Amino acid sequence: MKENTGHVVVVPYPGQGHINPLLQFAKRLASKGVKATIATTHYTVSSICAPHVGVEPISDGFDQGGFAEAKREDLYIESFKSNGSKTLSQVIKKYLDTSNPVSCIVYDSFLPWALDVAKQHGLYGASFFTNSATICNIFCRIHHGLLTLPVNIEDMPLLVPGLPPLNFHDLPTFVRFPQSNPAYLAMKLNQYSNLDKADWIFDNTFEELEGEEARSVSQQWPGKLIGPMVPSAYLDGRIKGDKGYGSSLWKPLSGECIEWLETKPEKSVVYISFGSMVSLTAEQMEELAQGFKESNLHFLWVVRASQLDQLPKWFTDSTKEKGLIVSWCNQLEVLEHKAIGCFVTHCGWNSTLEGLSLGVPMVGVPQWADQLTDAKYIEEIWEVGVRAKEDDKGIVRKEEIIKCLKQVMEGERSQEIKKNAIKWKKSAKKAVSEGGSSDKNIDEFVNSLMSSKDN
Repeated sequence: MKENTGHVVVVPYPGQGHINPLLQFAKRLASKGVKATIATTHYTVSSICAPHVGVEPISDGFDQGGFAEAKREDLYIESFKSNGSKTLSQVIKKYLDTSNPVSCIVYDSFLPWALDVAKQHGLYGASFFTNSATICNIFCRIHHGLLTLPVNIEDMPLLVPGLPPLNFHDLPTFVRFPQSNPAYLAMKLNQYSNLDKADWIFDNTFEELEGEEARSVSQQWPGKLIGPMVPSAYLDGRIKGDKGYGSSLWKPLSGECIEWLETKPEKSVVYISFGSMVSLTAEQMEELAQGFKESNLHFLWVVRASQLDQLPKWFTDSTKEKGLIVSWCNQLEVLEHKAIGCFVTHCGWNSTLEGLSLGVPMVGVPQWADQLTDAKYIEEIWEVGVRAKEDDKGIVRKEEIIKCLKQVMEGERSQEIKKNAIKWKKSAKKAVSEGGSSDKNIDEFVNSLMSSKDN
């Protein structure tokens, strides 16, 4: 480890998809000699275990059950703001008279109040966005009045500088239907509310993937691209033993998954996961189940415990020769396995980056929010997979699933998709390797902290 070069406190929004990239950033900083501490809610604090990263609890006002205890997004955000501000201040004060006083707060862009706390204490503040630069571009323009809501279907495709033409079904849910979740839309737009006071803006993406998307909105949103924030073992290998994020709000069942995969031929298994948030209807589960059974392919399907009763009764017994159903697993270990030939994903940004970083062809089955836009890029821009089409009821039917799996796993198009998947895997590795675009941006940040500490 190098000589200490400042102390950064990282504050994630307490969901798995937010903790993972911010914790990974903390590990990257620690590997470059910066003292890194993650400040997370009492409910999530015990799930963090990462070498060289300190952990401090802060309060969201719901210390026993987190968001599930609050039940409402607006109530939770308000409570986190008031309780989080007080308790984050206490963390800063705790280190004030030590050899490592806090020099910068890196906060999840969902928590703009953390920047106010940083400034009250005379510290640097850096906002960290956990979605794509494309999504930042869209919502930043809405915040600045450069794009008005709702967008009308007759005005399609939507032409946004730096982005490909976007059709109605490519747009985030809250852009198409702003009234569908006003609290969530407010949170998305609030990310930009005090951003002019931030000393740095980071985004979990990389230059080759979304450089143009970021540059075209850089006057309003001068984001530094520092991703993909995927554990080092799967990319550059420079952080020793870094095979997992170091946080799990669930108990992964990796042993069982890996043992099962070991018995399967190379690139023969379809891995299916809809992430930690998405809940599918019983009708959609039935169609997926029929599709996987009739495809006659091997499959590993992550079905959360809360969704198990949505599975058709006949499914488990009739597919036990071909498939394995688990409630959770270490996704990176699975995606890395040679038996995996395809990833059926909800297209959440972390899963998308993991699929790209590990070079796995994808079938996108997006459900809501930014996933719809991510799916467009997977199919049409990066060309690493296909997007399953919904019917008029918003259901992806079994015939569509089978068609998509065939396109990605066999035939002419699959060769092109596999070639592109390998290309992007190399590109992701290059970005975070020494001298890569993301690595340089992180080094610039570290050097700024170091020079300010010396002054």
